[in-house]
Amino acid sequence: MTRELRVKCLVLDHDDTVVKSTPEINYPSFKRALSVLRPEVELTFELFTELNFVHGFEDLCYKYFAFNEEEAAYQEKCWREASETIPCAYEGLAELLHEYVRNGGKVCVSTQSTEERVIRDYEAGGLPKPDMVFDWNCERRKPDPYALEEIMRIYDLKPEELLMVDDLKTGYIMANRVSVPFACAGWSDNQIPMIREFITKNSDYYVERVEDLEKLLYV
Repeated sequence: MTRELRVKCLVLDHDDTVVKSTPEINYPSFKRALSVLRPEVELTFELFTELNFVHGFEDLCYKYFAFNEEEAAYQEKCWREASETIPCAYEGLAELLHEYVRNGGKVCVSTQSTEERVIRDYEAGGLPKPDMVFDWNCERRKPDPYALEEIMRIYDLKPEELLMVDDLKTGYIMANRVSVPFACAGWSDNQIPMIREFITKNSDYYVERVEDLEKLLYV
């Protein structure tokens, strides 16, 4: 027996929403790059998380640390080497997403990772293959709302028929720009007090546990 969907398309961030990548990959690789590019900077996990939250990763690289093209390429090289490690998916997501897809839901991804990494991580974690992936190589990457606009256009959906789930402000910004409901992935390893305070106040939903996400998906 199928369940009636409230959300027809679930749009997921990837890093620290679906997989545990910042503590395992993103932070260590950025710290390694920064030790060469800006050795005077002491980068703790909390500081990296806060800077990424406040600025977004793209502005963190190009505006806050003012990387030039060569430096950005070195940072990406460090990240690619580190990301050969496959991060673990958050417990319970595979079962939740398979059930959602069985009931007719679409799963799309909006990420600042790459599509190849997303597909690899979904396969490794036993998650259903996403219907669409909008990644770092997208010309209008998030927080630009292009991904949500395209999903609504292609699947003929209204904003209220989508749900954007992210652990950081970029997902909130893109969803807010096109009136798509936003849920914060409160289960994320990134939920330090500063982020939790902002995101709790501004999210349509603050989802503390993976299993609680299911309550938002069905009528």
